[in-house]
Amino acid sequence: MRIITGTARGRRLSAPEGRDVRPTPERVKEGLFSALQFDIEGRRVLDLFAGSGQLGLEALSRGARSAVFVDSSDESVKNIRKNIELTGFTDKAQVFLSDYAAFAASSRDIFDIAFLDPPYSAGLLMPALKAVLPLMSDYGVIVCEHPPEIIPEQSAGGLSIRRSYRYGKVTVTVYRKGETL
Repeated sequence: MRIITGTARGRRLSAPEGRDVRPTPERVKEGLFSALQFDIEGRRVLDLFAGSGQLGLEALSRGARSAVFVDSSDESVKNIRKNIELTGFTDKAQVFLSDYAAFAASSRDIFDIAFLDPPYSAGLLMPALKAVLPLMSDYGVIVCEHPPEIIPEQSAGGLSIRRSYRYGKVTVTVYRKGETL
């Protein structure tokens, strides 16, 4: 895993050991950020189910104003903090050890972009998406990573699917709240 482009380009990231974390494959990440390339500069990002933090860190490297990383695993949170230091984004990042529902219920932050990559078999995609809806800006974007056999709802709380991309065993679905950021 590495940062693809931007100020931290080429920096290698680490991921927690074991099968609990499933880092986004590089070609999926490239496609995802190609789709968002004009939406990132100066934006506030939420990386939910952050794992290694690579999606939020890639956004920071590409000019996002700030990123919040949330994961319920202590090992993942330690790893995210290590990757934040490695990339030099300590002044732009916050890390929370929390499950998605507790974080969404307690947060008062507003985000422009949210990355949701829950464990595939846990059935958390739509509950997590609905939980973060109140945290999204008027023209927010929510990017969901999921297996192709999971068909997300067409719309939820004012967001609707704008695009879906399939990369082998991974599908990326982009929801938008408004027309543009």
